[in-house]
Amino acid sequence: MAGHRGAGRTGRSRPRSWLLAWLLIVVAGVVLFLAGDDRREATALVVGRNLPINVGAVDKRDISANNSPSAVANPTDPDNLVVSNRVDLPRFSCALHHSLDGGATFRATTIPFPEGEEAPPRCFAPDVAFDTAGVLYVSFATLIGFGNQPNAIWLVKSSDGGRTLSVPTRVLGRLAFQTRLSADPTRAGRLYLSWLQAETTANLSFPTPGNPINVARSDDGGATWGPPVQVNPATRGRVIAPSTAVGGDGAVYVVYLDLGDDALDYHGAHEGKGGDAYAGKWSLLVARSGDEGSTWAETVVDTRLVPIERFIVFTPPTPSIAVGDDHGEVFVSFHDASLGDADVWVWSSGNGGVSFWNRRRVNDTPTGDGTSQYLPKLSVAPNGRIDVVYYDRRQDSKNLRNSVSLQSSKDDGTTFGPRVRITDMSFDSRVGFGNARGMPDLGSRLGLVSTNDRAMAVWTDTRGGTEASNKQDVARGVVAFTPAASLRDPLRLGGAALAGLGVLGTVSSLARRRRRRRRSGTPGASPEHSSGSGVTAAPFVG
Repeated sequence: MAGHRGAGRTGRSRPRSWLLAWLLIVVAGVVLFLAGDDRREATALVVGRNLPINVGAVDKRDISANNSPSAVANPTDPDNLVVSNRVDLPRFSCALHHSLDGGATFRATTIPFPEGEEAPPRCFAPDVAFDTAGVLYVSFATLIGFGNQPNAIWLVKSSDGGRTLSVPTRVLGRLAFQTRLSADPTRAGRLYLSWLQAETTANLSFPTPGNPINVARSDDGGATWGPPVQVNPATRGRVIAPSTAVGGDGAVYVVYLDLGDDALDYHGAHEGKGGDAYAGKWSLLVARSGDEGSTWAETVVDTRLVPIERFIVFTPPTPSIAVGDDHGEVFVSFHDASLGDADVWVWSSGNGGVSFWNRRRVNDTPTGDGTSQYLPKLSVAPNGRIDVVYYDRRQDSKNLRNSVSLQSSKDDGTTFGPRVRITDMSFDSRVGFGNARGMPDLGSRLGLVSTNDRAMAVWTDTRGGTEASNKQDVARGVVAFTPAASLRDPLRLGGAALAGLGVLGTVSSLARRRRRRRRSGTPGASPEHSSGSGVTAAPFVG
């Protein structure tokens, strides 16, 4: 009986060895699969402290209101960065700063004022772009009258990274609002200018609808320009806030807002006074051209935008657009209050802007927490990472003090990583031109430059101002992306080891089986007898 019990235990060990061997091989396959799909997020950390860009930021006597920055990097020299911004106080003006050390320091560049313009000279609403040859272009408006109405749009350029500028060249005439400048990333000297062309203006308003958004193209660095082409359908009567991007295949995109029936903002029915936002809905749209701006097609991105606040129609909040390196990738970002308070959203297109899907809420705050996240700026790094920077009030239950946050996506905007707070000090959102009437203006946009391992954000900062001075400064912060320690190599080694053990276990199990068959007297094997008993042992039957 003891002999039979021992044989039973031995018989059960062989299936277990087979099972263990095959289990090792299966686990090895899973581990090797994971080794080939190592997509862990990089670590994002703020580098150093926030630094002001404008010199007057550290001068208490300077009460200029600097806002609405644009930031660009020289494609031929990544250490060459340029930032432009508009100035609202103490008089309308504009500013330009350049860096030759990757943004560690900035120096001011004086924009030459065109001869024959109304005195005193007033530059306003600048924008900047580098072409693929490293030539910097700066567009700006000159003003007429007592307000900020454009008399003309001008262009200057620089071949030394923004240290010196050319004589201004006149590009557009009167009442060209919200001008934005873009350069073709593959063809030197090809520029696109977008703007809203008003027919007439009234106090803080466009009195009549139907003012179109136009685009013009230059193929010779701004020396000459083609005729303006309207990009929005004539049926859209209250369009504003264009922003332009050019893809690596030469396709041109313009994102803009359609205010629908919003007479409160478009026609200035609020008279520049604070109060509840327009109660209706806006639409977000993209115009796209595949023939160098000659013809345009419209894509409706979203028709459900819920406004978050009132604004002055001459200087509205501007949606952001960015184009990826892969053919057909287009990303659009803006804010709305559809979930009860202001949230940042990103829409994605993989077919060249023909359609957009994948509306994603970016800010990782509790839904409806009563705090605002708004005015996003998009940028796509060469490695495909999408960065979004925005104003963020999550740390103030009163929803008054701003920080600046950045979140990133590695999967074409499907998901976004955790928020990185860039600002080392919060600042008051009530400081700015128009605050006496309850409509303080932090500007129309933020700036953002992204590389594979860093992102530099530029924003309007009010930490040096008060509600009496309305001082605003342009500041910058840098986020570094450190690749997560890759598990690929350790996983591959571990998977190979497990696979090897599984194969060895299988071979060993097969060898034991052959030996047992020989001992049990199966055909081709010698019978085994028990010693001294004369009784043949029971065969081993598996």
